Amino acid sequence: MTDSSKYYVFYDGNCGMCNYWVQWILKNDRRKQFLFSALQSEFGQKFLNERNLENQQLNTLYLWKPNAFYETKSHAVFKIAKILGGKFKILSYLRVLPSTLTDFLYETVAKHRHKIAKQKCFLPSLEERKQFVN
Repeated sequence: MTDSSKYYVFYDGNCGMCNYWVQWILKNDRRKQFLFSALQSEFGQKFLNERNLENQQLNTLYLWKPNAFYETKSHAVFKIAKILGGKFKILSYLRVLPSTLTDFLYETVAKHRHKIAKQKCFLPSLEERKQFVN
């Protein structure tokens, strides 16, 4: 069962860099607007399969609001910044740049993400675990 009032962030659960950004969003999500799911999880695979999206190459971040939209890559990052608001909202203004440019930058980082940040075991607190969907 999904919560249509929340935003779902789907990420590569085997990526140290992705896990770092999940922790960063958790830290800055003061209104608890986000839920998280690894793309490798049953819930993540269901999300991908229902939309006929690639379910093996897990190098794309997805942001989903049930019954509303889903965003990918750089546009997902910009939307997350906008939702977090405050000082982070300024990042969302980069959305005016051509998506070919911003997605190229996103894909370049994604291609090298395992070299940039090594996998770390991220153990959310008991309170944070409520924000993860398997």
